[in-house]
Parts: sequence; structure tokens; C-alpha cells
Amino acid sequence: MSDIIHPWYQLGYIIPHLTTDMDAYQFYRIAPEGMMLVTPCLDLQGHSLEAIEREMPTFWRHVDLLAKKKVDRISLSGVPVGSYLGREKMRATLKEASERAGMVVDTDIEAHVAVMQHLGATKIAMATRWPDSTVTRLTRYMNDSGIEVLSTKSQAMNFKESKERKAEDDHNLALDLGRQALREAPQAQALLMPGGLWHAMHAVSILEQEFGVPVLLNITSTTWAALHAAGPERIKVRPNPHWGMMFKSL
Repeated sequence: MSDIIHPWYQLGYIIPHLTTDMDAYQFYRIAPEGMMLVTPCLDLQGHSLEAIEREMPTFWRHVDLLAKKKVDRISLSGVPVGSYLGREKMRATLKEASERAGMVVDTDIEAHVAVMQHLGATKIAMATRWPDSTVTRLTRYMNDSGIEVLSTKSQAMNFKESKERKAEDDHNLALDLGRQALREAPQAQALLMPGGLWHAMHAVSILEQEFGVPVLLNITSTTWAALHAAGPERIKVRPNPHWGMMFKSL
């Protein structure tokens, strides 16, 4: 029986859509007991620079809100946000937000980069549910981070389709696309499967066992980045490495 009776870490997680469902469901399966998610929402209407810029005033209000709640760390969910802003603009935005909040403000896409740098993965495969326009921008972001994308496999769908997908179908899609991407690039040192609404967490251990490389999801990379920054003295419960090889390094 656990002796954790109250949250010992609060992660402020600004999500891009109006409802908190798959984000929270997967977080509370993956994160160690005692980590709590605090989730204000944006209303992102698709993958475009215009849609992202329209939501930035709300992002800044949420940064202020989470700073007042004194969470331990803030992260902006949504890899397409960074992909369309570009790495230079994304990092500048995070720096400004961190100074404004008085704490680290991170984002999923930079958490992915941090995990890959920590693990020494410079060549990766990628599987997504996104259109070519987003995949191209994400690939450029990875390249700008010193990470080469060797293969990409995608089943493009819009926001409405991705939100209405059955979890079982998403799991099978993750296995299918992940296997295709890794088989096409046997020299890949990691597999990136971004997408906050993608129910892919159970595919992680299967793919890692089959191919022997770490598999990164938004929620796993962001959780890892928060715990890694906190340090071992703050971690009351160790995360289960079943949810990803990356957690073995904490």
C-alpha cells in the first residue's frame, strides 16, 4: 500500500483543445503516484500558424494563472505549436514565459529533444497522425535541433477525426505506423510518436521490445523532462519503466 497521501509535484500542462480527456488519462497511468496535472485549455482550431497565433493571448493568461497557483513547472502541450512557430521562435517564447512565470516553462517538442539528447539519439524514425505540412515542419524542427529524421510514416487526419478516434483503433495504428517507420530505418536510435490525443501508451513497451529502441510520446517525454529537472531528491516515487526506456535513466 502506498504511503503517498498528497501530491508532491504539480505539473501545469496547457493543452491545445477545450476538453481534458486522453491527456489526463494517459498521464495518470504513466506518471508516478503523487504527480498531479493542472490543465488550463486553449481552443486551437487546426494546424496552422494563424490558428496558433490566435491562441497566444490565452496561452499568456494561462502562464500567469499557473504561476499564481505555484505549480512546480509549466509545459505547453502540442507539438504542432512548436513545429509551426519554428525552434528559434518557440525557444524565445519559452524563455520569455519562464521569466514571466518565475519558473521553467517547457513544451512537448522541446521535451522530446531533451530526451533524445540525453539518450544520445541523433537519428530517429517518426510516426504521426498528421498531414505532410505538419510533418515537414516537425522534421525541420528536429533537424534544427541536431536530430535527423530517417523515416516518417503518417495517417493524416484532421482535428475532428483525431478527437473522435476509438482508443483501440489508435493503439493498432500506433503499432502499425511505428513498425513501418522503424523497419524502413533500422539504424534509427529512437521512435517519435507525437500527438497528445493519440492513445499510444500501450504500444510503447511492445515496440520497444520488438525493436530495442526508445519510443517517445508527448506525455512520456514531458513527464520525463519534469522529473529529470526535479532531480532524484524530489522524486518520491520512481516512474515505471514499462511506459518507456527513458524512465530507466531517472
